[in-house]
Amino acid sequence: MKAFNRIFALVITVIILIFIGSNILLLTKDTADTGRPYRVEISRLKQDIEKNGLKEIDLSECEYVTGIEKYSDNFYNSESDYVICEINGELYRFDYKTSQMSNTKNILLINIILGIMSVVIICVMIYIRVKILSPFEKLKEVPYELSKGNLIIPVKESKNRFFGRFIWGVDLLRENIEQQKEKELNLHKEKQTLLLSLSHDIKTPLSAIKLYSKALSRGLYSDKEKQLEIADNINSKADEIESFVSQIVKASSDDFLSLEVNNGEFYLSELINSISVYYSEKLSLIHTQFSVAEYGNCILEGDIDRSVEVLQNITENAIKYGDGKEIGISFSEEENCQLITIKNSGCTLSETELPNIFDSFWRGSNAEEGKGSGLGLYICRKLMNKMNGEIFAEIKDGYMLVTAVFKKA
Repeated sequence: MKAFNRIFALVITVIILIFIGSNILLLTKDTADTGRPYRVEISRLKQDIEKNGLKEIDLSECEYVTGIEKYSDNFYNSESDYVICEINGELYRFDYKTSQMSNTKNILLINIILGIMSVVIICVMIYIRVKILSPFEKLKEVPYELSKGNLIIPVKESKNRFFGRFIWGVDLLRENIEQQKEKELNLHKEKQTLLLSLSHDIKTPLSAIKLYSKALSRGLYSDKEKQLEIADNINSKADEIESFVSQIVKASSDDFLSLEVNNGEFYLSELINSISVYYSEKLSLIHTQFSVAEYGNCILEGDIDRSVEVLQNITENAIKYGDGKEIGISFSEEENCQLITIKNSGCTLSETELPNIFDSFWRGSNAEEGKGSGLGLYICRKLMNKMNGEIFAEIKDGYMLVTAVFKKA
């Protein structure tokens, strides 16, 4: 904003200098013309009258002389400046105007035009400051605060026609991050409570097993039937521990992501355009051939935003793990479903690893040197399931093909 204020001050200064310069230039020109050029015209007209008479005189080409009056009763009554001359024994009055009067009008006109232009420029700059720069001024600290984890202070909504939706989106992002943080904290608390409870429950059967084993090792139970009873008790307690361990494993493998889906209807073209517009430019920069096959437009079931996310994740995987030569999108139909397949050349994943690519945190042998969390395709599967769809992958002729299956509306 400070930079804009400096520019605004510079513009005002330039406008003032233009005003001063224009007026000085016009006044200088006016001073240069303050001689008596009208006398030259009057002298020429006197000669014409002496030769041809007053009736033959044409004043249309005169710049200064505005009228010629022969002596009469109202001879000396004139609203303009005049000069009286004697021609052929008769008096003539030559009315004239000076260049100073003309220049005064010019100066006034130019100042009015410059004033209007100045007001327009200043109004436009004020509008830019208030309507465009001020909203960003309010947001300048938001990214920094979000990076620090400060999610409390809301972003004020604005009806700005340029950035109102942007400001609203930033505040929505802040709220979503805050909600996710709260959900993660609650989930972490629940899991901690569950683990503490199960750990405490395990101690009881574990203590019993230890007591039984010590008794057996010391030969406290010599009766065969008693020994069998103790063995059954140990086995029972071991089953209890196994049950608790299963609960711990289940709690650890439960869905840790909160993926909200708003199912509705959308056009296939809307989904594909969102992908093709972005990746056409991105892939052209890295010289990867990108193609989108022809398709028949139809209405699909699901969440348009989540569907875009699915195709983006698949395409990003194709960029990351392919050889960078070719990526393509193709289409097919099957049992009232629309199949969208994204393929990439240079697949290095083995057939044996293919069934695991949709598991959480799983990364293939071809991803050892690349960055990633192993969640991209896992999220895709979760989203497709929530949209009543499906996703699968296959390898053909060195190409990796990942297909998303959407139900038609």
